[in-house]
Amino acid sequence: MPDAIPFNRPALVGNELDYMRQAVESGHTSAKGSFTERVAGMLREEHGAADVLLTTSCTDALEMAALLLDLGPDDEVVVPSFTFVSTALAFARTGARLVFADIEGETLGIDPASVAERVTQDTRVVVPVHYAGVGVDMDALSAAMAASPRAEIVEDNAHGLFGAIGDRPLGTFGRLSALSFHETKNFVCGEGGALVVNDPDDVMRAHTILDKGTNRRAFMLGEVDKYSWQDIGSSFGLSDLNAAYLLAQLEAKEAVLAQRKRVFDRYMAALEPYAAEDGFRVPVIPEDRTQGYHMFYVLLPDRDTRNRVLGELREQGINATFHYVPLHSAPGAKRFTDREYDCPVTDDISGRLMRFPFYNDLSDGQIDRVVEAFLGAVGD
Repeated sequence: MPDAIPFNRPALVGNELDYMRQAVESGHTSAKGSFTERVAGMLREEHGAADVLLTTSCTDALEMAALLLDLGPDDEVVVPSFTFVSTALAFARTGARLVFADIEGETLGIDPASVAERVTQDTRVVVPVHYAGVGVDMDALSAAMAASPRAEIVEDNAHGLFGAIGDRPLGTFGRLSALSFHETKNFVCGEGGALVVNDPDDVMRAHTILDKGTNRRAFMLGEVDKYSWQDIGSSFGLSDLNAAYLLAQLEAKEAVLAQRKRVFDRYMAALEPYAAEDGFRVPVIPEDRTQGYHMFYVLLPDRDTRNRVLGELREQGINATFHYVPLHSAPGAKRFTDREYDCPVTDDISGRLMRFPFYNDLSDGQIDRVVEAFLGAVGD
C-alpha cells in the first residue's frame, strides 16, 4: 500500500527555528517579548486594528472577549450550533446563557434569518464563525441584530485570517475578533491565538486582562510607578518562543496562501465536474468573498454514504474526516441554556460533511490519489 496521507501536517516555511534560537538567546521567552511585538504589529496593520494581543489559543482570545464585555447571567450570547465547542464555552464560563442559531446551507456560516428569530432585548453578543475561511454575510447579520441595540459582534475568525468580504478583511466587522494559530490552521505555532481589538476604548483594559488583572502595561509605559491588581484577568499571553515561530510563518504569507490555493483549486477542478452526477456538493464561494483557503470539504447525500466513503478512504490510508457535532444537542450545552433549539440545517450538514486532507505541501500526486479514491468510493 502507498504511504498514508495524513489529514494535516504542519510545515516549516522559513526562519522558524532561527527565530526561536534568537528568542532563547535574548533571555526573554515569556509573553510580551520582541517577537510578540513584531507579530502583533503585523496583525494590527493587516486589520487596521486598535491593537492585537497574542494569546495561548483562540479559545483564550474568545474568553478575553467575554471578560471585556462584562457578560453575566442576565445576558444571552448567540452562537452557531455548527462550530467547535470553544466558540460557545468561552462565553458560557461567564455565566451568560447560550442561544444556538442555525447555519445557512451555502457557506455554512451562521444564518442571519435564524439569528433574527433568536435575538431578544437580553442579547449581548452574536458570534459569527467564518466557516472554512469564507465570510458570513455581515450586512445581513447586522440587520438581523436590530432588535437588540445592546448586542455586539465578536467574530470567531479561527479559519479566516487573510480572508475578506469585498475589500474588508475578516476580523474587522466586530468590536472584537479572535484568531487561531493551532497546528491545524493556515499559520501555526503549535498552539496560539490572538484577540483583535477594533475599538480603541478597549485597548487598555484588554491589556489589563492579559496581564493577569494588573496595570502592568501602564507601568511599562511609565504612567504609574508600580503595578498592582486592578481587575479580572488571567495568564493569557503567548510565549515569545511561540511568537518567534509564528513570525516566520506570517512572513511567508504569500507563499503559504499560494500553496493552499493550489491545493484547493486542484481539488475543485478535479471534483466539480462530477458533483452533480455523483450526488455530492463542493464548497460554495460567493463572488464577493476572498476565502482564507483553510480547508476543502464535500457534502455527500446522507450520513450513511459519508460514513461509508470515509471508511473506504481510510482503508486506503487516506485520512479524511468529518467535522463538528452540533452543539445545540450536545450534553454539555444543557447547563448553559434554558430552552431547546431546532437547527435542522446544522443537523443535516453535520451528518453529510467530509473534509479532505489539506496542508501546505500536499503534493499534486497525493491530491490526485485522494480524488481517485473518493470518486471510486462515492460511485460504488
